[in-house]
Amino acid sequence: MKINRINHLGIVPKDASLAKQFFTGILGLPYEGGEVVDDQQVTVDFIRCENSRLELLQATSTDSSIAKFLATRGAGIQHVALDVDDLDSWVNHLKKNQIRLIDEKPKKGAHNTRIVFIHPHSTGGILVELVEEKQNKN
Repeated sequence: MKINRINHLGIVPKDASLAKQFFTGILGLPYEGGEVVDDQQVTVDFIRCENSRLELLQATSTDSSIAKFLATRGAGIQHVALDVDDLDSWVNHLKKNQIRLIDEKPKKGAHNTRIVFIHPHSTGGILVELVEEKQNKN
């Protein structure tokens, strides 16, 4: 088991259109499209940055975690996502070490990934997501 790389940074902008224009138009980073993830109540815009991505997150519901984040903390980086090969092994490892998870088992994420969030109480206040991309799964 190892962490392969930073998969993405989840960013909650105050103005998603302005943020998208800045990253793609001004900085010239490639836009990879968008997706609605109903389970997470979020719309995601994907912006490529070498072997990682920036994900601009917009709430689709006022009671989503993204809406609550924006209301309480303001715009900013909401989470860091780390790429792993075997998410189930990581979940077992975290539970064995009494690390608190947001959900007890992996969920479906954007781009047909499997994800699990680690509670900030176990990480020193940082929301961490582990991501298993489809091509990594046997």
